[in-house]
Amino acid sequence: MRSPRLAVLELRRFGRGRLPRAALVALLVLPLLYGALYLWSFWDPYGRLDRIPVALVNDDKGATAGGKRITAGADIVDGLRDSRTFEWHEVSDEEAREGVENGTYYLSLTMPADLSRRIASSSGDSPETGALQVRTNDANNYIVGQISRTVFHEVRAAASTKASRTFLDKIFVSFSDIHDKTVTAAEGADRLNTGIGKAEKGSKDLADGLKDAKSGSGKLAKGLKKLNEGAGALQDGSRRVADGTQSLADKVDGVHGKAGPYLKDNEKTIADTARLVADSAKTVKDNLDVLVKLAPGAAKVAHANADVLADVYRTRCEGATVPDPICPDLKRARTAAAEVAAVADDLNTLIADQDGDLKTMRDNLGTLQKQAAALEKRAPHLYEDVDDAVKRIDKLNTGAQEVADGAKKLHTGLGTAQTGATALDKGIGTAASGARTLNGGLYRLSDGSGKLAGGLHDGAGKIPDYDKKDRDQRTGVMADPVQLASHDLHKAPNYGTGFAPYFIPLSLWVGAMVAYMLIPPLNRRALAAGSPAWRIALAGWLPVVAVGVLQVAALMAVLHWAIGLQMLRAAGTIGFLCLVTACFAALVQWLNARFGAAGRILVLALLMLQLTSAGGTYPVQTSPGFFTAIHPFLPMSYIVEALRRLITGGGLGPVWQACGVLAAFTAGALALTALAARRRQVWTLDRLHPELSL
Repeated sequence: MRSPRLAVLELRRFGRGRLPRAALVALLVLPLLYGALYLWSFWDPYGRLDRIPVALVNDDKGATAGGKRITAGADIVDGLRDSRTFEWHEVSDEEAREGVENGTYYLSLTMPADLSRRIASSSGDSPETGALQVRTNDANNYIVGQISRTVFHEVRAAASTKASRTFLDKIFVSFSDIHDKTVTAAEGADRLNTGIGKAEKGSKDLADGLKDAKSGSGKLAKGLKKLNEGAGALQDGSRRVADGTQSLADKVDGVHGKAGPYLKDNEKTIADTARLVADSAKTVKDNLDVLVKLAPGAAKVAHANADVLADVYRTRCEGATVPDPICPDLKRARTAAAEVAAVADDLNTLIADQDGDLKTMRDNLGTLQKQAAALEKRAPHLYEDVDDAVKRIDKLNTGAQEVADGAKKLHTGLGTAQTGATALDKGIGTAASGARTLNGGLYRLSDGSGKLAGGLHDGAGKIPDYDKKDRDQRTGVMADPVQLASHDLHKAPNYGTGFAPYFIPLSLWVGAMVAYMLIPPLNRRALAAGSPAWRIALAGWLPVVAVGVLQVAALMAVLHWAIGLQMLRAAGTIGFLCLVTACFAALVQWLNARFGAAGRILVLALLMLQLTSAGGTYPVQTSPGFFTAIHPFLPMSYIVEALRRLITGGGLGPVWQACGVLAAFTAGALALTALAARRRQVWTLDRLHPELSL
């Protein structure tokens, strides 16, 4: 049996009783609940803003400027009532605050008490900005707050323009006063020119005098520079001397502190010791020759004695049958004699090798004898001499420190003097240059002041003196110099038309989703008859496509004739929506055929993903990254863009692209449904006993 015939038989089931016929009618009307009702409710909300209650508070007390009474608050209230933007309720500030809080009013607009005074201040010395006060409450309605910002921006702009006209009008009125003052200024410029001529002569005399002063200040700076360099060298040298005397004084004072008391208490002992050293040195010096002569003989005698003791020890101790009790003493004596002989040999050798050194020793002993004798004579006065030397060293150190400090101050003073002299020289040079510049400038100024006087006389004749008509024309342009000239290439006449490309595909998806709740995605007769898989898929798809076409016809008829949707390309819109319903039917059919009861949940989930990523309300670029990532891969993204071009106008490129995408989705979904149908022709335990059924 052919697929179209199977589709017709599937649809004929709905004509066999009242309930199936009612279900078919409900299936056709269901998209209207989403498409028509939604669009009807959103059709033109901005055209009914005058039904929104808004509190209006005018606390402005007015002000006076230039002899005129200003009531900016009352003027704004009159303008708002004429505009009928909202449903205005004039109340007190307290009532407005309570009303916005409890929801009686969606928002409030307050003209503060000093609004006129601030606006009038623009013509005074201390201009201030006036401020309209808006109070909103997003807990009442967020969208109203957004709308109010746009409306009140226009109110603020209108009030600012009016205040600017008043201010600019005063400026143009002042032009006549400026003209008179300019004439007076020209006369003053004449007198100024005469005075500048005298000043120019005085500046020349000043420049000549400063030139001579510059020569003298240069010589002074060079001399002070040399003095400063010498003072620096003096400071360094005196500081090194002071450091040396301080170190010497510290050491001498330390030694004197330790040795002074000893010298004071032991003068006699020192003298006796010096006498003893002198005598001992003389004795050693006198006997050095005797030592040289006797040393060889002493060595021989020491060796002879050592040999005798060695023989006695061998005879009485080593060769005797019974050892002699004196043997230990003999042994020690033998050892001592051997050591004396060795010392005698060493002394003899030393004397033989150091004959020249012995002469030096004799000379040194003589010197030691003389110095010890001199020390003996000075010993009674040694403490006084040392104490006097220490005091002299301390006095020297004090003087060196004072010299170093004085050298430092001198260097510092000369450095300051040098800096000052250099600055003076530079300053006089600058002053001389400035005086020359002043002279040249005054010369030019004298010439310029003459031109200024002439220019002011000419300018007085060129300053305008506007009458009231001219002032009104110019203040109007300057208060609002830039107008917004907007041009909408393809304007949607109302809010509902703008949202139609979003709500129409939503309703058709719901229609296909509900259709497959009443019509099986895979034709049971075709399955039972073992028909080819592609024929089974078409047999389940064509009935829903037919129902979808009827849904499109019913939906668009109501939208056009009942609600007022105007389509620039009506035929193209209807044909495109038929393709849309065919694509949606194929997708919903595959999800139900492949996943069974779970497929209905997937259909709903896919709808949610398409609604959030299609960019039907706000541009998709404003959505989080996840939705911008899936946007190009879902059919509704292309449907919304194409319907906008078909309904409101524009190039057809997105329409042809959407047709290609929908055709690809439709073909792919039908192919996948055919694969699912082939699987369904094989019975399994899961099909006989499904885990979930709806």
